[in-house]
Amino acid sequence: MQMHGNTIFITGGTSGIGRGLAEAFHQRGNQVIIAGRRKDRLEEICGQCSGMACFELDVTNPKAIHEVAKEVIAKFPRLSCVVNNAGVQMRVQFDPDQRLDEDKLQAEIGTNLLGPIRVAAAFLPHLAKHAAASQPPAVLINVSSGLAFVPMARYAVYCATKAAIHSWTLSLRQQLRSSGIHVLELIPPYVATELGGPGKPAVATSSGRGPMPLEAFITEAMREFETGVEEIAVADAKRLVAATSPETVKRAFAAING
Repeated sequence: MQMHGNTIFITGGTSGIGRGLAEAFHQRGNQVIIAGRRKDRLEEICGQCSGMACFELDVTNPKAIHEVAKEVIAKFPRLSCVVNNAGVQMRVQFDPDQRLDEDKLQAEIGTNLLGPIRVAAAFLPHLAKHAAASQPPAVLINVSSGLAFVPMARYAVYCATKAAIHSWTLSLRQQLRSSGIHVLELIPPYVATELGGPGKPAVATSSGRGPMPLEAFITEAMREFETGVEEIAVADAKRLVAATSPETVKRAFAAING
């Protein structure tokens, strides 16, 4: 991936991995546009990063995705890269004695799976035109998780949505192979962010592995982007990605779930 001179749109850009990527790309001379639900955070970040732009967006709202995509393309016709990063993580307990929380279920699937699919669909026509006529190359980046490959039981729905993102990314890459659009997958490990909720401290997993500091993750991810690989597994996520045989997955599953 070209590391400078891009115009990059990033969902979930107000905290964690999204904000880290936005600031790192901005520092490398890219025009960065962030989107998120929290207007105050958007304004704060753009105020700190001269030239960065922002749009308020809830990716669970299909109409809002369409409207924001249209506005972004109109204001930034050189848009060359879209990063599907927005995500939420919730504990969903499947208890025979309790009713399933439909609000949590809809929010998690809507944000983590339907949101990225709709965002991609909204921007793909523009990216295809850009790929045919311009430089830098057109790029779509989907952020999945090491837990897409080996799930953690307490986050059952989150892991399922990330596994679906991985599968969809493989299919999307195949479908777009002649379009000139490069489809990448960023596969983070357990990173110290607010993914589990604002202000929640990061804690070690049952396997004893604590979270990777955000700054270290961003540094390694940016280095991996430069290599041109399509699947970018960072740090401990490489171990989970490597656990692809049924028996290896079972052993890895037992390890991270205690």
